[in-house]
Amino acid sequence: MKIKLLSLLLILTNYGFGQQTVGIFQNDSLAFNGYTLLFPSISKTTWLMDNCGNIVNEWESDYNPGLSAYLLENGDLLRTAKISSEFLGGGTGGRIERFNWDGELIWSYNYSASEYHQHHDIEYLPNGNILIIAWEKHNYLEALEKGKNPDLQTSEEFWSERVVELQPQGSNGGQIVWEWHLWDHLIQDFDNTKANFGTVAEHPELLDINKGSIVTDWIHFNSIDYNEELNQILLSSRNLNEIFIIDHSTTTAQAASHSGGNSGKGGDFLYRWGNPKIYNQGTAANQKLFGQHDAQWIAMGMEDEGKLMVFNNGIGRPDGNYSTVDIWETPVDEAGNYMLNGVYGPTTLSWTYGNGYSNSFFSGNVSGAQRLPNGNTLICEGKFGYLFEVTYDANKVWDYVSPVVSQGFVTQGNEVVGNNIFRAYRYGANYPAFDNMELTSGNPLELNPTNQDCQLFDEIVSSIETSRLLKNVRVINNPIGTQVFIENNTQETVVFEMVDLTGRIVLQGKGESAFIVENTNQLTKGIYLIRFFNSDKSQFFVAKVVKN
Repeated sequence: MKIKLLSLLLILTNYGFGQQTVGIFQNDSLAFNGYTLLFPSISKTTWLMDNCGNIVNEWESDYNPGLSAYLLENGDLLRTAKISSEFLGGGTGGRIERFNWDGELIWSYNYSASEYHQHHDIEYLPNGNILIIAWEKHNYLEALEKGKNPDLQTSEEFWSERVVELQPQGSNGGQIVWEWHLWDHLIQDFDNTKANFGTVAEHPELLDINKGSIVTDWIHFNSIDYNEELNQILLSSRNLNEIFIIDHSTTTAQAASHSGGNSGKGGDFLYRWGNPKIYNQGTAANQKLFGQHDAQWIAMGMEDEGKLMVFNNGIGRPDGNYSTVDIWETPVDEAGNYMLNGVYGPTTLSWTYGNGYSNSFFSGNVSGAQRLPNGNTLICEGKFGYLFEVTYDANKVWDYVSPVVSQGFVTQGNEVVGNNIFRAYRYGANYPAFDNMELTSGNPLELNPTNQDCQLFDEIVSSIETSRLLKNVRVINNPIGTQVFIENNTQETVVFEMVDLTGRIVLQGKGESAFIVENTNQLTKGIYLIRFFNSDKSQFFVAKVVKN
Protein backbone atom coordinates (compact mmCIF):
# COMPACT_ATOMS: atom_id res chain seq x y z
CA MET A 1 0.00 0.00 0.00
CA LYS A 2 2.85 2.41 0.83
CA ILE A 3 4.40 1.77 -2.59
CA LYS A 4 1.11 2.51 -4.32
CA LEU A 5 0.66 5.76 -2.40
CA LEU A 6 4.23 6.83 -3.16
CA SER A 7 3.70 6.12 -6.85
CA LEU A 8 0.49 8.10 -6.75
CA LEU A 9 2.20 11.11 -5.18
CA LEU A 10 5.01 11.01 -7.74
CA ILE A 11 2.56 10.85 -10.61
CA LEU A 12 0.45 13.70 -9.30
CA THR A 13 3.52 15.82 -8.55
CA ASN A 14 4.77 15.49 -12.12
CA TYR A 15 1.35 15.71 -13.70
CA GLY A 16 0.76 19.26 -14.92
CA PHE A 17 2.25 21.99 -16.99
CA GLY A 18 5.57 22.70 -15.28
CA GLN A 19 5.86 26.46 -15.01
CA GLN A 20 2.19 27.12 -15.65
CA THR A 21 0.82 30.15 -13.81
CA VAL A 22 -2.51 30.90 -15.52
CA GLY A 23 -5.23 29.23 -17.57
CA ILE A 24 -6.72 25.77 -17.13
CA PHE A 25 -4.93 23.53 -14.64
CA GLN A 26 -7.40 20.66 -14.43
CA ASN A 27 -10.52 19.48 -16.25
CA ASP A 28 -11.53 16.17 -14.76
CA SER A 29 -14.28 14.07 -16.30
CA LEU A 30 -16.29 14.64 -13.10
CA ALA A 31 -16.42 18.40 -13.75
CA PHE A 32 -19.72 19.80 -15.03
CA ASN A 33 -19.26 20.29 -18.76
CA GLY A 34 -20.40 23.67 -20.01
CA TYR A 35 -19.40 27.26 -20.67
CA THR A 36 -18.09 29.68 -18.06
CA LEU A 37 -18.90 33.39 -18.16
CA LEU A 38 -15.80 35.36 -17.21
CA PHE A 39 -16.07 39.11 -16.53
CA PRO A 40 -12.86 40.31 -14.84
CA SER A 41 -13.25 43.44 -12.76
CA ILE A 42 -10.55 45.34 -14.67
CA SER A 43 -11.68 44.46 -18.21
CA LYS A 44 -14.28 45.98 -20.53
CA THR A 45 -14.63 42.59 -22.23
CA THR A 46 -16.78 39.68 -21.09
CA TRP A 47 -15.84 36.20 -22.28
CA LEU A 48 -17.61 32.85 -22.53
CA MET A 49 -15.17 29.94 -22.43
CA ASP A 50 -15.37 26.15 -22.56
CA ASN A 51 -14.04 23.85 -19.85
CA CYS A 52 -10.57 23.98 -21.36
CA GLY A 53 -10.42 27.76 -21.16
CA ASN A 54 -10.94 28.30 -24.90
CA ILE A 55 -13.00 31.35 -25.87
CA VAL A 56 -16.40 30.64 -27.42
CA ASN A 57 -17.85 34.17 -27.48
CA GLU A 58 -17.04 37.67 -26.25
CA TRP A 59 -18.71 41.02 -25.73
CA GLU A 60 -16.99 44.41 -25.69
CA SER A 61 -18.23 47.36 -23.65
CA ASP A 62 -16.96 50.89 -23.17
CA TYR A 63 -16.95 50.36 -19.42
CA ASN A 64 -15.55 48.03 -16.79
CA PRO A 65 -18.20 45.96 -14.98
CA GLY A 66 -19.92 47.35 -11.95
CA LEU A 67 -19.72 44.49 -10.95
CA SER A 68 -21.98 41.64 -12.17
CA ALA A 69 -22.91 40.07 -15.52
CA TYR A 70 -25.31 37.33 -16.62
CA LEU A 71 -26.00 35.31 -19.76
CA LEU A 72 -29.75 35.32 -20.37
CA GLU A 73 -31.68 32.37 -21.77
CA ASN A 74 -32.10 34.04 -25.18
CA GLY A 75 -28.32 34.48 -25.55
CA ASP A 76 -28.16 38.15 -24.55
CA LEU A 77 -25.56 39.40 -22.10
CA LEU A 78 -26.90 41.54 -19.25
CA ARG A 79 -24.15 43.37 -17.39
CA THR A 80 -23.55 46.27 -15.06
CA ALA A 81 -21.06 48.99 -15.90
CA LYS A 82 -18.94 51.41 -13.89
CA ILE A 83 -19.50 55.09 -14.69
CA SER A 84 -18.32 58.27 -12.99
CA SER A 85 -20.42 59.55 -10.09
CA GLU A 86 -20.31 61.23 -6.70
CA PHE A 87 -20.36 57.78 -5.07
CA LEU A 88 -16.82 56.49 -4.71
CA GLY A 89 -17.45 53.31 -2.74
CA GLY A 90 -16.22 49.83 -3.59
CA GLY A 91 -18.35 48.04 -6.17
CA THR A 92 -19.61 51.20 -7.79
CA GLY A 93 -21.53 50.79 -11.05
CA GLY A 94 -24.31 53.12 -12.15
CA ARG A 95 -25.15 51.68 -15.56
CA ILE A 96 -26.83 48.55 -16.94
CA GLU A 97 -26.22 47.24 -20.47
CA ARG A 98 -27.70 44.51 -22.63
CA PHE A 99 -25.87 43.06 -25.63
CA ASN A 100 -27.13 40.47 -28.08
CA TRP A 101 -25.15 37.32 -28.84
CA ASP A 102 -23.30 39.06 -31.67
CA GLY A 103 -22.05 41.82 -29.36
CA GLU A 104 -24.40 44.61 -30.38
CA LEU A 105 -25.50 46.95 -27.58
CA ILE A 106 -29.30 46.79 -27.75
CA TRP A 107 -30.27 48.53 -24.49
CA SER A 108 -28.62 50.60 -21.76
CA TYR A 109 -29.79 52.57 -18.75
CA ASN A 110 -27.99 54.74 -16.22
CA TYR A 111 -29.33 54.48 -12.69
CA SER A 112 -27.25 57.23 -11.13
CA ALA A 113 -27.90 60.71 -9.76
CA SER A 114 -26.64 62.90 -6.95
CA GLU A 115 -28.77 61.05 -4.37
CA TYR A 116 -28.56 57.41 -5.61
CA HIS A 117 -26.29 55.10 -7.58
CA GLN A 118 -26.41 51.44 -8.63
CA HIS A 119 -23.65 49.23 -7.25
CA HIS A 120 -22.44 45.62 -7.20
CA ASP A 121 -25.32 43.56 -8.51
CA ILE A 122 -28.63 43.30 -10.34
CA GLU A 123 -31.21 40.52 -10.71
CA TYR A 124 -33.06 39.67 -13.92
CA LEU A 125 -36.70 38.78 -13.18
CA PRO A 126 -38.90 36.25 -15.01
CA ASN A 127 -41.10 39.11 -16.31
CA GLY A 128 -38.10 40.80 -17.96
CA ASN A 129 -37.76 43.52 -15.34
CA ILE A 130 -34.52 44.10 -13.43
CA LEU A 131 -33.98 44.45 -9.68
CA ILE A 132 -31.29 46.99 -8.82
CA ILE A 133 -29.51 47.62 -5.52
CA ALA A 134 -28.38 51.21 -5.11
CA TRP A 135 -26.80 53.48 -2.55
CA GLU A 136 -29.12 56.16 -1.23
CA LYS A 137 -27.44 59.32 0.06
CA HIS A 138 -28.61 61.05 3.25
CA ASN A 139 -26.99 63.94 5.07
CA TYR A 140 -25.88 64.36 8.65
CA LEU A 141 -29.10 66.06 9.81
CA GLU A 142 -31.27 63.38 8.21
CA ALA A 143 -29.29 60.72 10.05
CA LEU A 144 -29.75 62.53 13.37
CA GLU A 145 -33.49 62.75 12.71
CA LYS A 146 -33.52 58.97 12.43
CA GLY A 147 -31.89 58.72 15.85
CA LYS A 148 -28.29 58.34 14.78
CA ASN A 149 -25.83 58.73 17.63
CA PRO A 150 -23.62 61.66 16.55
CA ASP A 151 -20.60 59.97 18.13
CA LEU A 152 -21.06 57.22 15.53
CA GLN A 153 -21.44 59.55 12.55
CA THR A 154 -18.01 60.32 11.10
CA SER A 155 -18.92 62.19 7.91
CA GLU A 156 -21.46 64.60 6.44
CA GLU A 157 -22.82 61.81 4.21
CA PHE A 158 -24.64 58.69 5.32
CA TRP A 159 -25.40 56.08 2.66
CA SER A 160 -28.40 53.83 3.10
CA GLU A 161 -29.65 51.29 0.55
CA ARG A 162 -32.60 50.90 -1.77
CA VAL A 163 -33.93 48.25 -4.13
CA VAL A 164 -35.84 49.26 -7.25
CA GLU A 165 -37.51 47.23 -9.97
CA LEU A 166 -36.84 48.65 -13.43
CA GLN A 167 -38.96 47.90 -16.47
CA PRO A 168 -36.69 48.40 -19.51
CA GLN A 169 -38.10 50.49 -22.34
CA GLY A 170 -36.77 51.25 -25.81
CA SER A 171 -33.03 51.26 -26.36
CA ASN A 172 -32.01 53.40 -23.39
CA GLY A 173 -35.08 53.93 -21.20
CA GLY A 174 -36.90 52.40 -18.30
CA GLN A 175 -39.60 52.90 -15.71
CA ILE A 176 -39.35 52.22 -11.99
CA VAL A 177 -42.37 50.05 -11.15
CA TRP A 178 -41.54 49.08 -7.55
CA GLU A 179 -39.14 50.23 -4.85
CA TRP A 180 -38.06 49.50 -1.31
CA HIS A 181 -36.00 51.76 0.96
CA LEU A 182 -34.08 50.55 4.00
CA TRP A 183 -34.53 54.07 5.40
CA ASP A 184 -38.19 53.19 6.09
CA HIS A 185 -37.25 50.26 8.34
CA LEU A 186 -34.86 51.67 10.92
CA ILE A 187 -35.12 51.60 14.70
CA GLN A 188 -32.97 53.00 17.52
CA ASP A 189 -32.87 53.26 21.32
CA PHE A 190 -30.63 56.34 21.50
CA ASP A 191 -33.11 59.23 21.15
CA ASN A 192 -36.57 58.70 22.66
CA THR A 193 -37.88 61.86 20.98
CA LYS A 194 -37.76 60.26 17.52
CA ALA A 195 -40.64 58.38 15.92
CA ASN A 196 -38.60 55.22 15.40
CA PHE A 197 -37.51 54.88 19.03
CA GLY A 198 -37.61 51.28 20.22
CA THR A 199 -35.58 48.17 21.01
CA VAL A 200 -34.25 46.12 18.12
CA ALA A 201 -34.23 42.96 20.25
CA GLU A 202 -38.01 43.27 20.38
CA HIS A 203 -38.21 44.23 16.71
CA PRO A 204 -35.64 42.19 14.74
CA GLU A 205 -37.69 42.92 11.62
CA LEU A 206 -36.06 46.37 11.71
CA LEU A 207 -32.45 47.56 11.58
CA ASP A 208 -30.84 49.55 14.38
CA ILE A 209 -29.27 52.64 12.81
CA ASN A 210 -26.58 52.65 15.49
CA LYS A 211 -25.34 49.11 14.84
CA GLY A 212 -22.55 47.99 12.59
CA SER A 213 -19.94 49.98 10.72
CA ILE A 214 -19.48 53.73 11.21
CA VAL A 215 -18.18 54.35 7.69
CA THR A 216 -20.21 56.30 5.11
CA ASP A 217 -21.09 53.12 3.19
CA TRP A 218 -22.72 51.77 6.33
CA ILE A 219 -24.52 48.71 4.91
CA HIS A 220 -22.68 47.78 1.71
CA PHE A 221 -25.11 45.40 0.04
CA ASN A 222 -23.10 43.29 -2.40
CA SER A 223 -25.65 40.85 -3.87
CA ILE A 224 -29.32 40.49 -4.64
CA ASP A 225 -31.29 37.35 -5.49
CA TYR A 226 -34.96 36.63 -6.19
CA ASN A 227 -37.12 33.61 -5.42
CA GLU A 228 -40.05 33.46 -7.84
CA GLU A 229 -41.94 30.79 -5.91
CA LEU A 230 -41.81 32.80 -2.67
CA ASN A 231 -41.83 36.23 -4.37
CA GLN A 232 -39.07 37.28 -1.99
CA ILE A 233 -35.76 39.12 -2.30
CA LEU A 234 -32.49 38.11 -0.65
CA LEU A 235 -29.86 40.77 0.16
CA SER A 236 -26.32 40.46 1.51
CA SER A 237 -24.72 43.13 3.72
CA ARG A 238 -20.95 42.78 3.93
CA ASN A 239 -20.48 45.43 6.62
CA LEU A 240 -23.17 44.01 8.92
CA ASN A 241 -22.18 40.38 8.25
CA GLU A 242 -25.84 39.56 7.69
CA ILE A 243 -28.24 38.49 4.98
CA PHE A 244 -31.83 39.75 4.83
CA ILE A 245 -35.02 38.54 3.12
CA ILE A 246 -37.79 40.99 2.23
CA ASP A 247 -41.23 40.62 0.63
CA HIS A 248 -41.50 41.52 -3.06
CA SER A 249 -45.27 40.94 -3.22
CA THR A 250 -45.92 44.37 -1.70
CA THR A 251 -46.85 47.55 -3.46
CA THR A 252 -44.36 50.39 -3.19
CA ALA A 253 -46.54 52.00 -0.52
CA GLN A 254 -46.69 48.74 1.45
CA ALA A 255 -42.93 48.28 1.07
CA ALA A 256 -42.50 51.62 2.89
CA SER A 257 -44.68 50.39 5.77
CA HIS A 258 -44.81 47.56 8.27
CA SER A 259 -47.87 45.76 6.88
CA GLY A 260 -49.18 44.36 3.61
CA GLY A 261 -47.98 41.86 1.03
CA ASN A 262 -48.10 38.08 1.26
CA SER A 263 -46.24 38.21 4.57
CA GLY A 264 -48.41 40.91 6.11
CA LYS A 265 -45.18 42.64 7.19
CA GLY A 266 -44.80 45.20 4.43
CA GLY A 267 -41.14 46.01 3.78
CA ASP A 268 -39.81 44.78 7.13
CA PHE A 269 -37.31 41.94 7.26
CA LEU A 270 -38.89 38.51 7.04
CA TYR A 271 -35.64 36.78 7.96
CA ARG A 272 -32.07 37.72 8.82
CA TRP A 273 -29.07 35.54 9.56
CA GLY A 274 -25.36 35.71 10.15
CA ASN A 275 -24.75 38.11 13.03
CA PRO A 276 -27.45 38.24 15.73
CA LYS A 277 -25.48 40.84 17.71
CA ILE A 278 -26.86 43.40 15.24
CA TYR A 279 -30.32 42.84 16.70
CA ASN A 280 -29.02 42.50 20.29
CA GLN A 281 -29.25 38.74 20.48
CA GLY A 282 -26.30 36.48 21.20
CA THR A 283 -22.60 37.26 21.36
CA ALA A 284 -19.62 37.17 19.04
CA ALA A 285 -19.67 33.39 19.40
CA ASN A 286 -23.00 33.31 17.52
CA GLN A 287 -21.69 35.13 14.45
CA LYS A 288 -21.76 32.93 11.33
CA LEU A 289 -20.97 35.30 8.46
CA PHE A 290 -17.80 37.31 7.98
CA GLY A 291 -17.83 39.78 5.09
CA GLN A 292 -19.84 37.39 2.90
CA HIS A 293 -20.76 37.77 -0.79
CA ASP A 294 -23.14 36.21 -3.32
CA ALA A 295 -26.07 35.21 -1.10
CA GLN A 296 -28.57 33.13 -3.10
CA TRP A 297 -31.29 30.53 -3.05
CA ILE A 298 -30.14 27.25 -4.58
CA ALA A 299 -32.31 26.66 -7.63
CA MET A 300 -34.93 23.93 -7.69
CA GLY A 301 -33.66 20.69 -9.17
CA MET A 302 -30.18 21.21 -7.72
CA GLU A 303 -28.61 19.42 -4.78
CA ASP A 304 -29.79 21.26 -1.61
CA GLU A 305 -32.53 22.98 -3.59
CA GLY A 306 -34.31 25.83 -1.82
CA LYS A 307 -31.58 26.31 0.77
CA LEU A 308 -29.45 29.44 1.09
CA MET A 309 -25.82 29.63 0.03
CA VAL A 310 -23.11 32.27 0.43
CA PHE A 311 -19.43 32.71 -0.24
CA ASN A 312 -18.38 33.36 3.36
CA ASN A 313 -15.22 35.42 2.87
CA GLY A 314 -14.14 34.75 6.45
CA ILE A 315 -12.37 38.01 7.15
CA GLY A 316 -12.21 38.50 10.92
CA ARG A 317 -13.07 34.95 11.96
CA PRO A 318 -12.08 34.28 15.57
CA ASP A 319 -9.96 31.31 14.50
CA GLY A 320 -8.25 33.11 11.62
CA ASN A 321 -9.01 34.37 8.14
CA TYR A 322 -10.20 31.69 5.72
CA SER A 323 -13.09 31.42 3.30
CA THR A 324 -15.86 28.87 3.07
CA VAL A 325 -18.90 28.23 0.90
CA ASP A 326 -21.78 27.69 3.30
CA ILE A 327 -25.28 26.28 2.79
CA TRP A 328 -28.09 26.24 5.34
CA GLU A 329 -31.81 25.59 5.51
CA THR A 330 -34.09 28.36 6.77
CA PRO A 331 -36.47 27.17 9.53
CA VAL A 332 -40.10 27.82 8.58
CA ASP A 333 -43.42 26.92 10.17
CA GLU A 334 -46.33 25.15 8.48
CA ALA A 335 -47.51 28.43 6.98
CA GLY A 336 -44.09 29.11 5.49
CA ASN A 337 -43.16 31.90 7.91
CA TYR A 338 -39.55 32.13 9.05
CA MET A 339 -39.28 30.96 12.66
CA LEU A 340 -37.69 33.12 15.35
CA ASN A 341 -36.62 31.55 18.63
CA GLY A 342 -34.70 34.43 20.17
CA VAL A 343 -32.41 34.34 17.13
CA TYR A 344 -33.13 33.25 13.59
CA GLY A 345 -31.78 29.76 12.95
CA PRO A 346 -30.26 27.48 12.11
CA THR A 347 -27.20 27.13 14.32
CA THR A 348 -25.59 24.51 12.07
CA LEU A 349 -24.90 24.32 8.35
CA SER A 350 -26.27 21.78 5.87
CA TRP A 351 -23.07 21.76 3.79
CA THR A 352 -19.82 23.64 3.75
CA TYR A 353 -16.57 23.62 1.78
CA GLY A 354 -13.35 25.02 3.19
CA ASN A 355 -12.03 24.62 6.70
CA GLY A 356 -8.79 26.57 6.90
CA TYR A 357 -6.76 23.36 6.81
CA SER A 358 -6.94 20.64 4.14
CA ASN A 359 -9.43 22.58 2.00
CA SER A 360 -8.01 26.03 2.67
CA PHE A 361 -8.59 29.10 0.53
CA PHE A 362 -9.16 32.77 1.29
CA SER A 363 -10.43 35.81 -0.52
CA GLY A 364 -10.97 38.83 1.69
CA ASN A 365 -13.29 40.52 -0.79
CA VAL A 366 -15.52 39.90 -3.85
CA SER A 367 -16.01 36.17 -4.76
CA GLY A 368 -18.97 33.83 -5.20
CA ALA A 369 -20.19 30.27 -5.68
CA GLN A 370 -22.67 28.40 -7.87
CA ARG A 371 -24.30 25.01 -7.27
CA LEU A 372 -24.18 23.09 -10.57
CA PRO A 373 -26.71 20.57 -11.97
CA ASN A 374 -24.48 17.57 -11.27
CA GLY A 375 -24.18 18.44 -7.57
CA ASN A 376 -20.76 20.08 -7.89
CA THR A 377 -20.04 23.64 -6.80
CA LEU A 378 -18.19 26.25 -8.86
CA ILE A 379 -16.23 28.56 -6.55
CA CYS A 380 -14.74 31.94 -7.44
CA GLU A 381 -11.87 32.92 -5.13
CA GLY A 382 -12.17 36.37 -6.58
CA LYS A 383 -9.23 38.28 -5.12
CA PHE A 384 -6.83 35.96 -6.91
CA GLY A 385 -8.84 35.37 -10.09
CA TYR A 386 -9.05 31.69 -9.22
CA LEU A 387 -12.00 29.53 -10.27
CA PHE A 388 -12.35 25.94 -9.15
CA GLU A 389 -15.03 23.27 -9.02
CA VAL A 390 -15.51 20.73 -6.25
CA THR A 391 -17.75 17.70 -5.96
CA TYR A 392 -20.30 17.38 -3.19
CA ASP A 393 -17.71 15.30 -1.36
CA ALA A 394 -15.10 18.09 -1.58
CA ASN A 395 -12.92 16.71 -4.38
CA LYS A 396 -11.50 19.35 -6.71
CA VAL A 397 -12.23 18.45 -10.35
CA TRP A 398 -11.64 21.70 -12.29
CA ASP A 399 -9.51 24.76 -11.72
CA TYR A 400 -8.57 27.84 -13.68
CA VAL A 401 -6.60 31.04 -13.04
CA SER A 402 -7.63 34.14 -14.98
CA PRO A 403 -4.80 35.65 -17.01
CA VAL A 404 -6.60 39.00 -17.37
CA VAL A 405 -4.86 41.96 -15.73
CA SER A 406 -5.08 45.70 -16.28
CA GLN A 407 -2.24 45.59 -18.83
CA GLY A 408 -3.92 42.88 -20.90
CA PHE A 409 -3.09 39.18 -20.67
CA VAL A 410 -0.37 37.42 -18.68
CA THR A 411 2.17 35.37 -20.61
CA GLN A 412 2.15 31.77 -19.45
CA GLY A 413 4.84 31.24 -16.81
CA ASN A 414 4.83 34.83 -15.54
CA GLU A 415 3.51 35.82 -12.13
CA VAL A 416 -0.06 37.08 -12.19
CA VAL A 417 -1.12 39.98 -9.95
CA GLY A 418 -4.31 42.04 -10.03
CA ASN A 419 -6.53 39.51 -11.84
CA ASN A 420 -9.51 40.20 -9.59
CA ILE A 421 -12.88 38.57 -10.48
CA PHE A 422 -16.20 39.49 -8.85
CA ARG A 423 -17.94 36.22 -9.79
CA ALA A 424 -18.21 33.65 -12.59
CA TYR A 425 -21.03 31.43 -13.83
CA ARG A 426 -21.10 28.03 -15.57
CA TYR A 427 -23.89 27.35 -18.09
CA GLY A 428 -24.54 23.78 -19.23
CA ALA A 429 -24.43 22.79 -22.88
CA ASN A 430 -28.24 22.44 -22.80
CA TYR A 431 -28.79 26.00 -21.54
CA PRO A 432 -31.46 27.62 -23.78
CA ALA A 433 -29.05 30.37 -24.87
CA PHE A 434 -27.14 27.76 -26.88
CA ASP A 435 -30.11 26.32 -28.75
CA ASN A 436 -29.37 26.23 -32.50
CA MET A 437 -26.01 27.89 -31.86
CA GLU A 438 -22.79 26.70 -33.44
CA LEU A 439 -20.37 27.01 -30.55
CA THR A 440 -16.81 27.00 -31.83
CA SER A 441 -13.94 27.02 -29.37
CA GLY A 442 -11.19 29.49 -30.18
CA ASN A 443 -7.93 30.25 -28.40
CA PRO A 444 -7.32 30.64 -24.67
CA LEU A 445 -6.87 34.12 -23.21
CA GLU A 446 -3.37 33.59 -21.85
CA LEU A 447 -0.31 34.20 -24.01
CA ASN A 448 1.70 31.06 -24.86
CA PRO A 449 -1.04 28.72 -23.53
CA THR A 450 -0.31 25.21 -22.32
CA ASN A 451 -3.77 23.66 -22.53
CA GLN A 452 -3.25 21.64 -25.70
CA ASP A 453 -3.75 18.37 -23.81
CA CYS A 454 -6.98 19.45 -22.14
CA GLN A 455 -9.88 17.15 -23.03
CA LEU A 456 -13.53 18.21 -23.12
CA PHE A 457 -15.92 15.62 -21.69
CA ASP A 458 -19.59 15.11 -22.39
CA GLU A 459 -21.92 15.30 -19.41
CA ILE A 460 -22.29 11.72 -18.17
CA VAL A 461 -23.71 11.64 -14.67
CA SER A 462 -26.08 14.61 -14.40
CA SER A 463 -29.16 12.64 -15.44
CA ILE A 464 -28.59 9.71 -13.06
CA GLU A 465 -31.19 9.45 -10.32
CA THR A 466 -29.61 10.56 -7.05
CA SER A 467 -30.70 7.37 -5.28
CA ARG A 468 -28.82 5.24 -7.82
CA LEU A 469 -25.70 7.41 -8.03
CA LEU A 470 -22.64 5.87 -6.40
CA LYS A 471 -20.85 8.72 -4.63
CA ASN A 472 -17.37 9.12 -3.16
CA VAL A 473 -15.52 7.41 -5.99
CA ARG A 474 -13.56 9.06 -8.80
CA VAL A 475 -10.66 8.79 -11.23
CA ILE A 476 -7.83 11.00 -9.99
CA ASN A 477 -5.64 11.19 -13.10
CA ASN A 478 -7.43 12.09 -16.30
CA PRO A 479 -6.05 11.78 -18.94
CA ILE A 480 -4.54 8.49 -17.77
CA GLY A 481 -1.15 7.11 -18.72
CA THR A 482 0.28 3.69 -17.93
CA GLN A 483 -1.83 3.48 -14.77
CA VAL A 484 -5.23 4.63 -13.62
CA PHE A 485 -5.60 5.91 -10.07
CA ILE A 486 -8.99 5.51 -8.42
CA GLU A 487 -9.98 7.21 -5.19
CA ASN A 488 -12.49 5.17 -3.20
CA ASN A 489 -14.08 6.94 -0.23
CA THR A 490 -17.17 4.70 -0.16
CA GLN A 491 -15.66 2.60 2.66
CA GLU A 492 -16.83 -0.51 0.86
CA THR A 493 -15.78 -2.70 -2.05
CA VAL A 494 -16.06 -1.03 -5.45
CA VAL A 495 -16.35 -3.06 -8.64
CA PHE A 496 -15.27 -1.39 -11.87
CA GLU A 497 -14.92 -2.13 -15.56
CA MET A 498 -13.41 -0.10 -18.36
CA VAL A 499 -14.99 -0.31 -21.80
CA ASP A 500 -14.03 1.19 -25.14
CA LEU A 501 -16.51 3.09 -27.29
CA THR A 502 -17.70 -0.16 -28.92
CA GLY A 503 -18.76 -1.46 -25.49
CA ARG A 504 -15.95 -4.04 -25.28
CA ILE A 505 -14.64 -4.59 -21.74
CA VAL A 506 -10.88 -3.94 -21.73
CA LEU A 507 -10.19 -3.90 -17.99
CA GLN A 508 -11.96 -5.20 -14.88
CA GLY A 509 -11.24 -5.10 -11.18
CA LYS A 510 -12.43 -4.38 -7.68
CA GLY A 511 -11.03 -3.04 -4.45
CA GLU A 512 -11.92 -1.76 -1.03
CA SER A 513 -8.88 0.39 -0.19
CA ALA A 514 -8.93 4.19 -0.32
CA PHE A 515 -6.67 4.22 -3.41
CA ILE A 516 -6.82 1.64 -6.17
CA VAL A 517 -4.15 1.48 -8.88
CA GLU A 518 -4.53 -0.52 -12.11
CA ASN A 519 -2.10 -0.88 -15.01
CA THR A 520 -3.37 0.47 -18.33
CA ASN A 521 -0.18 0.31 -20.40
CA GLN A 522 -1.73 -2.43 -22.55
CA LEU A 523 -4.48 -0.05 -23.76
CA THR A 524 -4.21 1.96 -26.94
CA LYS A 525 -4.73 5.72 -26.99
CA GLY A 526 -8.35 6.80 -27.07
CA ILE A 527 -11.51 7.47 -25.06
CA TYR A 528 -12.87 4.95 -22.57
CA LEU A 529 -15.69 4.72 -20.05
CA ILE A 530 -15.13 3.41 -16.53
CA ARG A 531 -18.25 2.03 -14.85
CA PHE A 532 -18.19 1.78 -11.05
CA PHE A 533 -20.65 -0.30 -9.01
CA ASN A 534 -21.21 -1.12 -5.37
CA SER A 535 -21.11 -4.79 -4.43
CA ASP A 536 -24.76 -5.56 -5.29
CA LYS A 537 -24.76 -3.20 -8.30
CA SER A 538 -27.69 -1.19 -6.92
CA GLN A 539 -25.68 2.03 -7.38
CA PHE A 540 -23.35 3.02 -10.16
CA PHE A 541 -21.26 5.86 -11.53
CA VAL A 542 -19.76 6.42 -15.00
CA ALA A 543 -16.65 8.45 -15.82
CA LYS A 544 -15.19 9.20 -19.23
CA VAL A 545 -11.39 9.07 -19.42
CA VAL A 546 -8.75 9.61 -22.08
CA LYS A 547 -5.78 7.30 -22.48
CA ASN A 548 -2.65 9.09 -23.69
